Amino acid sequence: MDQSFMLMLSNLLHLHNYLDPSTSPLFSDTAFSADASSPSSLLSSTSAAPLLFFTLASVLSYLASQAPKKSTSVAAGAKTSSPSSSKGPSEFSVAAFRALSTERIWAMEAPLRDAQWRSLYGLSYPVFTTVVDKLKPFITQSQLSLPSDYAVAMVLSRLSHGLTLKTLASRYGLEPYLISKITNMVTRLLATKLYPEFIKIPVSRRRLVDTIQGFQELTSLPNVCGAVDSTPIKLHKLSPDVINGSMYFCKHGFPSVLLQVVSDHKKIFWDVCVKAPGGYDDATHFRDSLLYNRLISEDVVWDKVINVRGQHVRPYIVGDWCFPLLPFLLTPFSYNRTGTPAQNTFDEALMKGRKAVEEAIGLLKGRWKILQDLNVGLNHAPQTIVACCVLHNLCQIAREPEPEVWQDPEENGQAPRVLENEKSLYYYGESLRQALADDLYQRLPSR
Repeated sequence: MDQSFMLMLSNLLHLHNYLDPSTSPLFSDTAFSADASSPSSLLSSTSAAPLLFFTLASVLSYLASQAPKKSTSVAAGAKTSSPSSSKGPSEFSVAAFRALSTERIWAMEAPLRDAQWRSLYGLSYPVFTTVVDKLKPFITQSQLSLPSDYAVAMVLSRLSHGLTLKTLASRYGLEPYLISKITNMVTRLLATKLYPEFIKIPVSRRRLVDTIQGFQELTSLPNVCGAVDSTPIKLHKLSPDVINGSMYFCKHGFPSVLLQVVSDHKKIFWDVCVKAPGGYDDATHFRDSLLYNRLISEDVVWDKVINVRGQHVRPYIVGDWCFPLLPFLLTPFSYNRTGTPAQNTFDEALMKGRKAVEEAIGLLKGRWKILQDLNVGLNHAPQTIVACCVLHNLCQIAREPEPEVWQDPEENGQAPRVLENEKSLYYYGESLRQALADDLYQRLPSR
């Protein structure tokens, strides 16, 4: 019981002993003879005072027993704090976050400030504020009972450290369902509202030329505008009610969904696709993608055409032998250097270009550790993955320090079969590839 209430009750008991009821009958004729309008007359009545004080004490005792326990509700759905958990949420409370972000952050030196922010949320403070500024109007519309920057920080901490709902709920003093709701909202906004701004096909002349020049420095191949690759994103668990769940098990033996990305030479993604279970092969996933449909229908037109040994070569992307050979997607002649000297030289150059996308995927999983073991529901997996790709691009554009690169298991696949409707494109791609190989082999100073 509260100490102040105990003290009050003790004082009332002392007063009761002072006004001994035994000296005067409770209901004597003189008990109501005093003037009720006089305050002092109530105290002078030795029969009525004890009854009055004990009545007050009973009422106060009842109110104290009915009072709700003290809680630290950060937002709707916040957990009731207890002595054992009061220390946990306070470090990550709104007040603590506000003190760090608004009072202390600008007093710190920039390197120290940004290093601390990266350790907490995966990116520096200026990049964090950029994300918040872009998402704040949409979060405000949702009428979330948390500050926008606090909600974004909470989600970034989950993405960057791969924290579970239970861990975040304990850390922030919120119910798991609310953490899930906030995560779904923020990742959906990143994957929809910010995607068009930060993940773009290089169709502008200036960006296209910059990308082609960057790849030419890496590979000595002309007109390369991107590198494509796929990677399985491991699912923490697969719900038993998933229809045909075996399709989600990738070649490495764990349940996953397949992420396909196209990167430029700066390891910035310009296309992202998450449409298939992990058991799909790269070629099938690529053929199901929007990018494939846009390229094959010539919806995307790159006007930078060069002539190589009589072949008109438009900008193209490079991929490994698991992807189909097409005029806009060139692959190696072989995966074990069994071609001619010119073909082997071309394969080595092409794989240097592919290294950009491999490193981009490694940085993506290194920065946003949730992608190493995705602990979200299957329905929310695609938007979470795409959200991390958007954040990856933000970090690359802002030239954030690159973390340790995550290494995927080695992949050895076979060349996909040629589809009937792709035969003419395949043969055209073959002639382009051979022309580029012969041209490269001739241009090299030592061969």
